[in-house]
Amino acid sequence: MRFARYTLSAGAAAAASLMAMPAMAHHPLAGEAMTTFGDGLLSGIGHPIIGFDHLFFIAAMGVAAAFTAQRYLAPLAFIVAMAVGIALVVSGITLPLVEPVIAFSLLVVGVLIMRGRALAMTAALGLFAVVGLFHGWAFGEALAGQEGGAPLPVAAGYLIGLAATQWVIAVGAGLLTTNALKATQAAAIPARLVGAAVAGVGLFLTLEVAEAAVFSALGIG
Repeated sequence: MRFARYTLSAGAAAAASLMAMPAMAHHPLAGEAMTTFGDGLLSGIGHPIIGFDHLFFIAAMGVAAAFTAQRYLAPLAFIVAMAVGIALVVSGITLPLVEPVIAFSLLVVGVLIMRGRALAMTAALGLFAVVGLFHGWAFGEALAGQEGGAPLPVAAGYLIGLAATQWVIAVGAGLLTTNALKATQAAAIPARLVGAAVAGVGLFLTLEVAEAAVFSALGIG
């Protein structure tokens, strides 16, 4: 019962913290075009931090990865797939339901952590790779949306910034959970509370996306 109360409280608090935040709108350069390697690097660093949907998933991914056999390497599955997703959108290939998948991915990884059992390595890599593809497609819109396309130095800086920032966030979140919070096992209460918070955010965003879809179908602006 006590864990159930903690779960509800953590999930509700995390969801409430996003109530006033435009989760899908990320503008590290205040909407300005990227023209140099430094611009691309800064934008790549900023996107996962400013985009709270991405930030929560990356941190949760790091916590889930911390209880696998390869806590430092497992997040690379997400990062590699993310790069593929960026390549898809830049190439003009559209993925369906990007925003719903991103929102639902938070709910899924939160519930998986909350249940208190470590993910098998193959399951973790598969989950991170599939979700990374959709997160990458969303990130790639920053490059695809540039008038005239993004020069190679800009694209290189953007990819380096994205990859480095996300790996650091993921690994840092895992280390914080296992070291600072003393959650040395997936079943530890602090780790499960992290999962509850992420699941709460994922549920809120999933309902928000579903609501927008319903309103759109009904022609309600």
